[in-house]
Amino acid sequence: MHLSRYPRLHFAHLPTPLEPMTRLSEHLGGPNLWIKRDDCTGLSSGGNKTRKLEFLMADAVEKKADTIITQGATQSNHARQTTAIAAKLGMPCHVLLEDRTGYEDPAYVYNGNVLLDQLHGSTISKRPADTDMNAAMEELAQQLRDDGSNPYIIPGGGSNEIGALGYVNAAVELTTQANDQSLRIDHLVHATGSSGTQAGLVLGMEATNSGIPVYGVGVRAPRQKQEEMVFGLAQRTAEFMGLNPDIVKRERVVANSDYVGDGYGLPTNAMVEAVKMMAQYEGILLDPVYSGKGFSGLIDLIRKGHFRKGENVVFLHTGGSISLFGYPDVFDLPGYI
Repeated sequence: MHLSRYPRLHFAHLPTPLEPMTRLSEHLGGPNLWIKRDDCTGLSSGGNKTRKLEFLMADAVEKKADTIITQGATQSNHARQTTAIAAKLGMPCHVLLEDRTGYEDPAYVYNGNVLLDQLHGSTISKRPADTDMNAAMEELAQQLRDDGSNPYIIPGGGSNEIGALGYVNAAVELTTQANDQSLRIDHLVHATGSSGTQAGLVLGMEATNSGIPVYGVGVRAPRQKQEEMVFGLAQRTAEFMGLNPDIVKRERVVANSDYVGDGYGLPTNAMVEAVKMMAQYEGILLDPVYSGKGFSGLIDLIRKGHFRKGENVVFLHTGGSISLFGYPDVFDLPGYI
């Protein structure tokens, strides 16, 4: 695979660190835990969407776009990173935020990622739950075209064939780091939502014959729907790259959705435990929506013996700690003493 064939801008801080989690490994008493720090990609506090945006924004520039449109949930990490790179490139950015939780707490509605969206100069409009967000973006795009602009639509999560290239590349990066450290990776675990991260990772691992299985922990959709989304995008990305889509076998796409709880963006007790555990044992901040639920799944699977003692398990940190500020009352912290 030669990813330099595809237009790409370079603004991410890469490669992101691959670090051992010694204290957590000892505390949980299972496999050897490592963390791939994609919270350190550098763009507006970092996160996994930055890798995708390197390819997506290059495509926008090549198509001579002058305006960016994207969408996400209220506390969207993707929206934050998109508004940041649009600002860096001098493009107006319009963000459509879907109210998927029904939360009306001002901290959730105005703080965290929403605050940063506005600091980066984007315009924000809200949509009710279950809005057809792709149709809403296209409607806005047509209005902008009628006014003489050339808008570029980035799908939610940056999850299409172009965005997924960022995680095909991440798979190559991770295996190179592991090779350099003589680290045999037995499992790669991460939170999966809009599907682009997992689709790119699965394709990258299969195309390079790495032997590293990818295990997604779902944060929104039921298992079958999530796996079909990932599998479909992985195959389309393979075709986009000129590869045989059959390189990705259906059984290689695994998404465990047992840790979603009551719904997307809605806290769970397991997520709260996971965020606190990571912060207090490794000094690393997870987020309540993606990485917190993803790591809660990993904790539970370790406790159930799914991952064996002595195995090396890498958790991909997808970023998003800014959204902690949208959930100030969830963690029941003691305050001053």
